[in-house]
Amino acid sequence: MTITPTIAEWDEWWAEADKNSLQNSSEPFESYCQVPKQLGKGYGRDIEVYPQLLLSIGDCEYYDDISMKVPESNHPLQFAVLLLGNNANNTLISGGGVQRSWMSMTPKPRSVGVNIHMPPELLGTFFPLAGGEIPSQFSLLAKGNDWQTILEPKKTSAVNSVAREIIYCPYQGITKLMYLQVRVLELIRLQLTPLLVDRDGVQSSPRLKPETITRIYHAKDILLSRLDNPPSLLELAQMVGVSERTLRYGFQELFNTTVFGYLTEQRMKQAEQLLREGKLSIAEVANLIGYSQPASFATVFKRKFGITPRECLSGKKNIFGV
Repeated sequence: MTITPTIAEWDEWWAEADKNSLQNSSEPFESYCQVPKQLGKGYGRDIEVYPQLLLSIGDCEYYDDISMKVPESNHPLQFAVLLLGNNANNTLISGGGVQRSWMSMTPKPRSVGVNIHMPPELLGTFFPLAGGEIPSQFSLLAKGNDWQTILEPKKTSAVNSVAREIIYCPYQGITKLMYLQVRVLELIRLQLTPLLVDRDGVQSSPRLKPETITRIYHAKDILLSRLDNPPSLLELAQMVGVSERTLRYGFQELFNTTVFGYLTEQRMKQAEQLLREGKLSIAEVANLIGYSQPASFATVFKRKFGITPRECLSGKKNIFGV
């Protein structure tokens, strides 16, 4: 079953849970909130590690899948890592800028992870030799009034280890805060390292320039906004100002898949979400994501999830248990 609260309802439930939480943190720099009882079980903890830098730690298990329409809004710079949950093989860097309106889908299986939120300009203070400016390699993470950049680097064992140390911090009081300060900066470093144009062997050759990375992510955003009628490879390359070869290489380098593979992956994710909402027929979902033949859509869907669209519509879990 999927529930679809409004943003106002969601905020109201969490505000009420915050007031009624049975456990409060004894740390002056930390707040604790239990998951609203009507949604599931677990908790969220917020820690102000540095001024304007907020660390959130969550361990949540919901009773139902949750689908929610998130409106367009200004978004801070965010670094996120899941130890357990959907898409736990990747990390997330959500750049500062304008976040597009999107449909959030939170699955009910347990998720455990960390989120770091901060104003994009705070990143520049980490590099005093640059005069407080954000290095050019990271400029794509501070888009101001432009659409934000979303990155999903593969999770490494080092990232996983630091995230675990943050979640299961063994200290209390000021020692805990100092410990988390070090670990949070280390996690940010590990997530940012792949963006660096290396001069010391950090990144493998051939390399993508920062401006090319921005163009590839723009291409990804175009595909996401046109799942039903995507441009051709040549058209997409021309729209973002790169060659077809660079576009193909960029998708392989940044997303570990082809342009068509990425398009298909996103189509299937949206299709599963729509089917589980149960408001549209299989043919309508297929048409909405760009498949004129429901049979072709069903073949690709089953290859992806291990169940048919009809089984998904009836509530059957996919082969991954989601």
